[in-house]
Amino acid sequence: MNSKKSRLWTNDFVVIFVENFIAALSFYLLMIVISGYAMGKFNSSPGEAGFSASIFIIGGLIARLFVGKWIGQLGHKKTLYAGVILSLIMTLLYFRINNIFLLFTVRFLHGMGFGITTTATATIVANIIPMERKGEGIAYFGLSQILATAIGPFLGMFISQHGSFVMIFATCAVASAISLVILPFLSPLHKMELTKEQLEKMKGFKFNNFFEPSVIPISVVCMFIFSCYSSVVSFLEVYSKEIHLVYAASFFFIVYAAVILVSRPIIGRLFDSKGENAIMYPAILIFTAGMILFSQTHHSYTILLAAALIGLGFGAIQSSTQAISVKITPQHRMGLANSTYFAFSDIGMGIGPLMVGFIIPFTGYRGIYMLMAVFAVVCLLLYYLLHGKKAMRSKGVGHF
Repeated sequence: MNSKKSRLWTNDFVVIFVENFIAALSFYLLMIVISGYAMGKFNSSPGEAGFSASIFIIGGLIARLFVGKWIGQLGHKKTLYAGVILSLIMTLLYFRINNIFLLFTVRFLHGMGFGITTTATATIVANIIPMERKGEGIAYFGLSQILATAIGPFLGMFISQHGSFVMIFATCAVASAISLVILPFLSPLHKMELTKEQLEKMKGFKFNNFFEPSVIPISVVCMFIFSCYSSVVSFLEVYSKEIHLVYAASFFFIVYAAVILVSRPIIGRLFDSKGENAIMYPAILIFTAGMILFSQTHHSYTILLAAALIGLGFGAIQSSTQAISVKITPQHRMGLANSTYFAFSDIGMGIGPLMVGFIIPFTGYRGIYMLMAVFAVVCLLLYYLLHGKKAMRSKGVGHF
């Protein structure tokens, strides 16, 4: 019985892994090309193009404000169905976009579908992972997104160079259809049974019904880190053209993902055995080094080395902060914890492209990425103040 309890790769874990992978695949595939699409098809300014990326995140953020509550009331699977179906409908509507304002609308609603789907998958997986293997389990689950960060941007850049945006939209539509087809294979055993008192507390428009307060400090750290990272995702294609490294840049996320695939299981085990501080401080420094190198790259090998450093640092930060959120939250508020964590992460992903789009005309691409590197250094102090010193005090070495 104990060995069964300790299993990670159950049928449900695999289904949720695939569901999360497909949602993230569509996100990253479109994120890498949507700015260029808006600028090329509608002659948009860099600010408008950045907003076409950011508004997706805004839609996800708004959905996350409510989805944590929906999970507790409707159940995990029904909530997941809603997100998957909405995402499929939106991917089909990309074919009908004929102006920038319609693009904004579809991106916003697609973001809502993404927000619902990924919050539901994260909540389900947090409930089925054995407590003693939370760090490792979250790390493995995070590989679904890491694979998407490699395959999605690579496909996006490859198809945009050798095909058309219609082919990109078709790829997303097929992926969303597959997501809907496999969803019935998920076990219906994960609906959270809440007590009358817990249900009563969830009524009304109280702050605690939309956010999990204990998760907010670490989520704020994520918000700033994600804003730095999103500047890379949203303008990599345009930046690579300016510095004449388009071919090398098409492999950026392949290298990024390969590094995370190798390091993620090790990081998960270290998190469980050594505590979060042993991971977070080095990870933020490595991420910062990657951003500095990315801003100053002139050769193919340096942009790929930057990808490796950014992947190692950001991947460790992402899995560790999510594991922290899961560990410090009561099980019946896991949906709210995940929605809070992802909401702040979404704010960071949304602010990044918008902020970068407006500043680029003044700094250029190299200047803005160096500025993002400085921003990442500030996050080191922010982590210490909001969580690191508390984790250090709890057991003296960073354990919970």
